[in-house]
Amino acid sequence: MQRVYMDHSATTPVASEVIEAMLPYFSEKYGNPSSVHSFGREAKVALEEARGQVAALIGANPEEITFTSGGTEADNLAIFGAAAAYTKKGRHLITTAIEHHAVLESFEYLEKNGYELTILPVDAEGIISLAELEKALRPDTILISVMHANNEVGSIQPIAEIGALAKERGIWFHVDAVQSLGKLPIAVQEMHVDLLTVSGHKIYGPKGIGALYARKGVRLDARAFGGGQEKKRRSGTENLPGIVGFGKACELAGAHLAAEAQRLQKLRDQLLQGIIDRIPYVKINGPVGDQRLPNNVNVSIQYVEGESLLLSLDMVGIAASSGSACTSGSLDPSHVLLAMGLPHEIAHGSLRFSLGTQNSAEEVDYVLDHLPQIVERLRVMSPLYDAVKQQSTAK
Repeated sequence: MQRVYMDHSATTPVASEVIEAMLPYFSEKYGNPSSVHSFGREAKVALEEARGQVAALIGANPEEITFTSGGTEADNLAIFGAAAAYTKKGRHLITTAIEHHAVLESFEYLEKNGYELTILPVDAEGIISLAELEKALRPDTILISVMHANNEVGSIQPIAEIGALAKERGIWFHVDAVQSLGKLPIAVQEMHVDLLTVSGHKIYGPKGIGALYARKGVRLDARAFGGGQEKKRRSGTENLPGIVGFGKACELAGAHLAAEAQRLQKLRDQLLQGIIDRIPYVKINGPVGDQRLPNNVNVSIQYVEGESLLLSLDMVGIAASSGSACTSGSLDPSHVLLAMGLPHEIAHGSLRFSLGTQNSAEEVDYVLDHLPQIVERLRVMSPLYDAVKQQSTAK
């Protein structure tokens, strides 16, 4: 049986070049970067080289990068750190209805503890209105957080425009760029971003490593205390093998970004068009074209549950997702799809394919050979679909 992995938005395989770069830091170059002897100095050099590689991919200065354990911790550090540092200036926060739970739950916690929160709606394609954002701004607004690209439906937000608006009003702007890193060009200066979250395991780096960009001059209260590492923002001995791997993954992503995005976009459109052509009663979730991540396909297949689709696909070797991997154990429909206006019954039938470096046109064809058969088999068991077919026949 062929095995096809199309769940790269959940995680990616570690690139061979990344593994090769990491290996010496498990056994040969094992020093603590805080030590002053030669072992420590060697580790420190590697740490700072990786910091420069991460910074280069987003157009930042190396000293503006703080390493964390991943995207969730970086989101938490940005939100809690900025809120605490600027609480005397104001206590009003703004985010969107389709953020990752690492952002939404952080803001909800702050709301329970004396802050005021505005959650912006999105349109049917999962994109916010700049006019609605501008209306929500207040003199006591201290932080706006909007993800660059959505992890479920791939919608890309107008980050540069939001950043310009925030800068004009003197409001700090945080962007969760975990899904867009390595797929879309990011230039934090031109986009007027003050805080930006990235993660290693979404770009063929290791799990358990991420980073937060904080523009020079932005104050952040620390969330972890101890040895004072990472400019006292995130104490604790650094995960040097992970950091080295993350740095290498960023270097590789930068070198291949434009060509790989173009290749993935072709595969995305091939898969999306094939699904639309071969399966009736399908809805595309999210925008079409340039406002969508190049590797993202998200559709709702009516009269079938997403979980049944996933299990059936897995039986023929195809790995996909029904939404965010972080909430895959939940029986509730995606909060992203509900925010975009989808009814519960249609949101329950959502399916996300996220393409990556090893996927090919032949693998897309393999999916298109099996998915229509699976859908038809599952729909046979649906009384709702049977009623629809009878109505269609009667017409």
